[in-house]
Amino acid sequence: MSEKFRNQYRIESTRLKSWDYGSNGAYFITICTKNRIHYFGDVVGSQNIVETQNIASLQMQLSEIGKIADQNWLSIPEHFPFVKLVIM
Repeated sequence: MSEKFRNQYRIESTRLKSWDYGSNGAYFITICTKNRIHYFGDVVGSQNIVETQNIASLQMQLSEIGKIADQNWLSIPEHFPFVKLVIM
């Protein structure tokens, strides 16, 4: 990690050198916000999953920013029909 770019340290790419990232494949995307601020909304429902044994009791309550992000994510297949969005 001693390499610098524009006077800032940078890490080497975590991409697999032998993989063609332009080819078809399954890609997992994780979005992390600065300082883990809940810009997209909050999880609501029973906060004690162990007690309820029912993760289905939890729901995502989207903020206004979350609603915009959701609409844009859901519209991706309209522009790229080979893309399928799966939320886990």
